[in-house]
Amino acid sequence: MKKVFKKIVSCILAAATVFSVCSFAFADEPATPSDAVRGGFTDEDFLTTSGQNLVNRKGEKIRLKGVNLGAWMIWEGWLCPYEDDLDHYTIFEVLTERFGEEKAYELVNGYMDNWITEYDLDQIKAMGFNSVRVPFWYRNFYYDDNGRKILDENGEWDFSRLEWVVEECSKRRLYVVLDMHGAVGYQSDAPHNGKKGSCGLYDDTEQGERYRELTDELWTEIAKRFKGNPAVAMYDLLNEPMCDVDAGEIQRRINNEMIYTRLYDTVRAVDEEHIITMEAIWTAIALPMAWTKGWNNVVYQVHFYNNSNFIFNLFAWFTKFVYADVPMMMGEFYPHQKTTWENCFNTLDKADYSWFLWTYKATGHGMWSSDWCLRGSKDGFERVNVYKDSYEEIARKWGECIRTENGFQDSGHYDNDVKEYV
Repeated sequence: MKKVFKKIVSCILAAATVFSVCSFAFADEPATPSDAVRGGFTDEDFLTTSGQNLVNRKGEKIRLKGVNLGAWMIWEGWLCPYEDDLDHYTIFEVLTERFGEEKAYELVNGYMDNWITEYDLDQIKAMGFNSVRVPFWYRNFYYDDNGRKILDENGEWDFSRLEWVVEECSKRRLYVVLDMHGAVGYQSDAPHNGKKGSCGLYDDTEQGERYRELTDELWTEIAKRFKGNPAVAMYDLLNEPMCDVDAGEIQRRINNEMIYTRLYDTVRAVDEEHIITMEAIWTAIALPMAWTKGWNNVVYQVHFYNNSNFIFNLFAWFTKFVYADVPMMMGEFYPHQKTTWENCFNTLDKADYSWFLWTYKATGHGMWSSDWCLRGSKDGFERVNVYKDSYEEIARKWGECIRTENGFQDSGHYDNDVKEYV
């Protein structure tokens, strides 16, 4: 199998070399934040797929060029202002044990109220991006794994934070990718899906089926809420399925076909129009050909980290070649170590990928010197000790001091590396 794969890779690489390096358009100077809010999206801006392209209802080709709003609705220890490398689930458990469920959610909601605000969306628009990818997880909407819903003041299932970001992005003509970063039961063993070492979504058990039912329920309601909304570019059904799971690509393919077929049917039962994106993540054999499954209006997505320019180019072109019947999107990436910004953007332009940088802002250890964020701090931030800090101290540390305008600084990557490619 490996020998065959290597031969295929060699052929594709040889074919790819015949393409000349594409030119790219230099963006104008970005508007000031005060100029960023313009007329909202209309029905004509609604996106769909056409061959390997995204198009609006006027027939205009659109490429999404955006940033992820990482560490906002779902947290990762190395991105967020708290001590220890804790997953989000553990933080909920500790805060709930110490302060009770209501107070725990008050603290978490206070953090989210301040991490991303209208100021940030103005900044993203002013930098010239046309879209954001919004990672979230089931605990934004369920209190637990048993399906106990978080309700709003009217007794309805509370989707107000997603509704807020979609509405505010629409005002600024920023498309939104709604990304299920952590499904009920968890779709990987990686901590970035909410709980480390807890991949139970695929289990062939009664509990695994219950997880799938609740994930169906959640996607059904999200699709109902945003049906017909032109600001929503697409539904990202699962982030990095089976990441960090000790399994080969064949098993990944089997699990991906099972869960994506189910979730595709779930969404299509209530929303036939929005684009759905599925993630192959690391290789071009982790998903079936869309046409063999009868999947329409879908985008295939990959993520890329930590390799050379050569590998990045090969990865992008080979994946596009294999999945030739759908548009491609780089849902997360950053140039690091052996990869350059110039190479990444030139390759993505040439291969006609939509793309989203990971990530917009971060407070994690060493973030200033790395390539992970556009906004950070040279001086660091006060970090919460969830085991010891008082309720009042946590509320203060997760209060207005974590707003971007209150201590975050430009990392330099936008002006030096990104600006001319947006």
